[in-house]
Amino acid sequence: VQLQASGGGLVQPGGSLRLSCAASGSIFIINAMNWYRQAPGKQRELVAAITRGGNTNYADSVKGRFTISRDNAKNRVYLQMNSLKPEDTAVYYCNADIKPAGLGYSDYWGQGTQVTVSS
Repeated sequence: VQLQASGGGLVQPGGSLRLSCAASGSIFIINAMNWYRQAPGKQRELVAAITRGGNTNYADSVKGRFTISRDNAKNRVYLQMNSLKPEDTAVYYCNADIKPAGLGYSDYWGQGTQVTVSS
C-alpha cells in the first residue's frame, strides 16, 4: 500500500492550490484520511481530517480557507487551499488509516509535497 501526494508548488499570498493524494495497492478499506504539514523548525501538525463518512475537522488556523474532501471509490483525498498565507508554507503530508486485504489497519504516510506561499 502506498500514498502518493501531488499538487504542491509556489503561489502568491491570497492564491489557491489543490493537493491530491492517491492510495494504491491491495486495499480493503480506508478509514480516516488526513492532511498534516510541517514547516521548517516546527513540529508536524494536523491540518484537516475526514472520516469515511465525510465528517471533517480542521485546525483553527485553516478554518474557512481550506476544504478537505475524499473520493472513496478512487481512494483519494483532496485539500483545497484558498486565501493562502506565507505561514501556510510547509511540506504537506497525506496520512490514512488503511486496512489492506487480509491484514489489520495500519497508519500510512505519503511522501510529502512542498507548498510555498511567497510574493
